[in-house]
Amino acid sequence: MGQTVGDEILARLREWGVEYVFGYPGDGINGLLAAWGRADDSPRFVQARHEEMAAFAAVGYAKFAGRVGVCAATSGPGAIHLLNGLYDAKLDHVPVVALVGQTNRSAMGGSYQQEVDLLSLFKDVASAYVQMVTVPEQLPNVLDRAIRIALAERAPTCVIIPADVQELDYSPPTHDFKMVPSSLGTHWPAVSPDDVGVRAAADLLNAGTKVAILAGQGARGARGELVEVADLLGAGVAKALLGKDVLPDDLPFVTGAIGLLGTRPSYELMRDCDTLLTVGSNFPYSQFLPELDQARAVQIDVDARYLGLRYPYEINLAGDAAATLRALIPLLTRKQDRSWRETVETNVARWWETVEREARVDGKPINPMLLFWEASTRLPDNAILAADSGSAANWYARDLRFHGNMRGSLSGTLASMGPAVPYGIGAKFAHPDRPVVVFEGDGAMQMNGLAELITIARYWREWADPRLVVAVLHNNDLNQVTWEMRAMQGAPKFAQSQSLPEVNYAAFAASIGLTAIAVDEPGQIGPAWDAALAADRPVVLDVRTDPDFPPIPPHATFEQARATAAALLKGDENRWGVVSAGLRAKAQELLPHRG
Repeated sequence: MGQTVGDEILARLREWGVEYVFGYPGDGINGLLAAWGRADDSPRFVQARHEEMAAFAAVGYAKFAGRVGVCAATSGPGAIHLLNGLYDAKLDHVPVVALVGQTNRSAMGGSYQQEVDLLSLFKDVASAYVQMVTVPEQLPNVLDRAIRIALAERAPTCVIIPADVQELDYSPPTHDFKMVPSSLGTHWPAVSPDDVGVRAAADLLNAGTKVAILAGQGARGARGELVEVADLLGAGVAKALLGKDVLPDDLPFVTGAIGLLGTRPSYELMRDCDTLLTVGSNFPYSQFLPELDQARAVQIDVDARYLGLRYPYEINLAGDAAATLRALIPLLTRKQDRSWRETVETNVARWWETVEREARVDGKPINPMLLFWEASTRLPDNAILAADSGSAANWYARDLRFHGNMRGSLSGTLASMGPAVPYGIGAKFAHPDRPVVVFEGDGAMQMNGLAELITIARYWREWADPRLVVAVLHNNDLNQVTWEMRAMQGAPKFAQSQSLPEVNYAAFAASIGLTAIAVDEPGQIGPAWDAALAADRPVVLDVRTDPDFPPIPPHATFEQARATAAALLKGDENRWGVVSAGLRAKAQELLPHRG
């Protein structure tokens, strides 16, 4: 038997350096699966419990590995299931390639079983590139372009291969009319900024007296340059949520996350600055940036499509973050007046003291902030963190202090429920020698996290460091939406929608051979983290948290909190707990601080 198209697909992936494909089988990719059997499972097929989870795992792998993620699914429903994970990749600018089956060419157009117009289906999510392979000679060009465009555009792409095409004998493109030969690999440039623009940006930044920097995920490779620029300008640095790991939080001028999930010193930084430098961020909420006539501003982004998009920037520089900052540094004058920097650092110190105080406010039974605060001092310098959407994202953004070379991410722009556990799985395949910690709400856990624990149980013995901790905020409430209803709709909790059925997450974990730790007292949190991070296998921390602690935005005043509490008294089933927890937590800002 000669080389089939399915064989050539896997061979081409190997030549591109692809080590893992996250997927789920089905007869629409049987020819590809047979090729996997002949290829001795290379690249490795990692079986998720659901195609959506396979796509999320590929996104997590791409985010933490810095390489293209690949996922695979069968035709029809399998292809449809990939969409949510691929949209996560699209909105967070992550390179992922989807390999998707289709019914035989002879059946297409005949309303055949599982026949879906996949080119139309993927037209939006894979708008950077989606193509169907209909003859063997077409394959290398289509697959090479899908990978190269995914990397170049930092976007998902899709290759559709009908089932009968997968089984055809492979023949490469020839040196003939209407054949398209192809090649492997790309050497990527560091995009250098315009010299005139850099000088103009330096002049603007030198003229400022209260400089604020907003750093996003595009600044991840520019840590040293970012710190040096902040020092020269006496600036504070706020971080967009996807850029939380760009700088460690133990730097005294790093104000933490910005936005509705952000910190008070980040809010104060933007409120009071006269100059803004944005590096590698497409942060969407302009209401958390300075007033439109308040600050002169410079933006740096490697992708010119996202320049000048959120604020009236005076200078927009297209360029790699590290290269552009290196070009700026010799032109910046160190600010002698450090009073602005001192104010920023005072605000940051006060914030972290407030966060600790809020975390230690008693809950019923456990204040959720305590789970994150106690983790901050215990997490290894090389830990990789993933948080799910919901209230877990609030505490991840505000309460976790990143240090060392910690990495972290979540579904930033799509804000989908359910990616955290598959992100953690992707992270472990990207870095099997690093510990991974997942923060998961019980809503997301019931949606799909429980099923993906089975995936963890299947593969964990292959990882050099077996530690993967899934911390579940067990409060039987879809807490984020509950709070959004209260704050944005002025409506009490709608229990029929928001209450969750009771599940023993620890017992489920134990039943499939993982370590299970159930926590229902505040004093158990620290020892539970110690045990989880010392375990010889993955761990589920089943933590009984209090749903009544509000994720209060950084700009909320005590009066606003009190007014919200008064509104809740009109009929919310958790009204007394909410009033008590909210006012006790908010009061920590008003108490005397050490500084």
